[in-house]
Amino acid sequence: MKFIVAVFTAGCVAFADAPAQTKLDLPAALTEAAANNPELRSARARIEAATGRAIQARLWPNPSLEMTADQVPVNNGGFSRSQNMAGVDQTVPFPGKKALDAKIGAADVTAAEWEYLSRALEVLREVKEAFWRTLASQKKLAVTEQLVALSASTARAVGKRVEAGASADQEQLRAEVEHERVIVELIGARRQLTEAQKILAPLLGRRPENISPLTGELSAQAQRSDLDQAREQMLARHPNIRAVLAKRNRAELELRRAKLDPLPDVTLGVAAGRDTGADLNLMAFRVSVPLPIFDRAQGRKREARANADIARYDLTTTELRLTSDLAIADARLRAAAEQVECYRASILPKAEAASRLVRSGYAAGKFGLLDILDTQRTTVQVQLDYYDRLLELNVAQAELESLLMKDLPPQERP
Repeated sequence: MKFIVAVFTAGCVAFADAPAQTKLDLPAALTEAAANNPELRSARARIEAATGRAIQARLWPNPSLEMTADQVPVNNGGFSRSQNMAGVDQTVPFPGKKALDAKIGAADVTAAEWEYLSRALEVLREVKEAFWRTLASQKKLAVTEQLVALSASTARAVGKRVEAGASADQEQLRAEVEHERVIVELIGARRQLTEAQKILAPLLGRRPENISPLTGELSAQAQRSDLDQAREQMLARHPNIRAVLAKRNRAELELRRAKLDPLPDVTLGVAAGRDTGADLNLMAFRVSVPLPIFDRAQGRKREARANADIARYDLTTTELRLTSDLAIADARLRAAAEQVECYRASILPKAEAASRLVRSGYAAGKFGLLDILDTQRTTVQVQLDYYDRLLELNVAQAELESLLMKDLPPQERP
């Protein structure tokens, strides 16, 4: 487990100091997020904190150095005629306590490592979704810009027809209104792109203004897996499950440790000195054992039992939630794939063909201005809707890949 986290972290952090690219693709965005995302940095620090606690838990308490002076004459001689002794006290933990403390610390580290990988999967999924949303916004902005250019061209063409007396003045006004309306839509498309960049930037550890243009294409093909087999693999290997199992193991160890708490730790002491008044060398041996009369770890035992129950219930909850999320993601992916195929195979070609026919017919005088404006709006809206369907497909694919741990390289998967 430590090897998995170490390899994943080292491979990602190496990107942290790399220079920013002119254009950002999805693999680079995922690598940058794994290296610079503040939540993942915090999760890695939690592993380090848990490791420190584990090291501390298995250490014995420090011995105590003790200096004593007994029977010190007040009026004659002082310390030169007293019993002066120096010694060392050492508390010896009851057998089994430190061994359990070490196991609890190791379980805590393991839980932190699985939680890190779990959060890494979530962050990488969020990066994918934000990347696809930003890329779709870029594509939609490009389509809207083309529509602005097309509406401007239409307005100029109508103006020439009006000047030639082939069209009425109101047609030119309608063309100009359509052009201005499209400019307003362009402003909205730019705002959507800016909002998408503001969501993506913090996931990469960047400021929003530092997001460079994205490169890549939204996939139009769904990559589905056998749902029953995928569910079994997910429930056996997903970091969320492993983290809960590690917490359950830790809770069971803590319960065993709480049962040992009432058993006393023995403090042993040895001291040597001299009674200068009687000119005698002295030795002293001490044994101290606390009596578990009032504090018998009643509260710690109760807490440990409750934590063990919580871990068992959390395991069931996590399994049910992951199973539900997998079914929902698979259904979303299947529906989105069907919609994308419908647009790609039928709706888009028909809209583009209708647009070509109307534009050529308008130039020949077969169609009026309302026909060409309506066809333009329909064609562009179909293209924008197609990018929305592609976005849904890629987001659903990202959710499914996260649940199946495909965002982690094969050698780093649990």
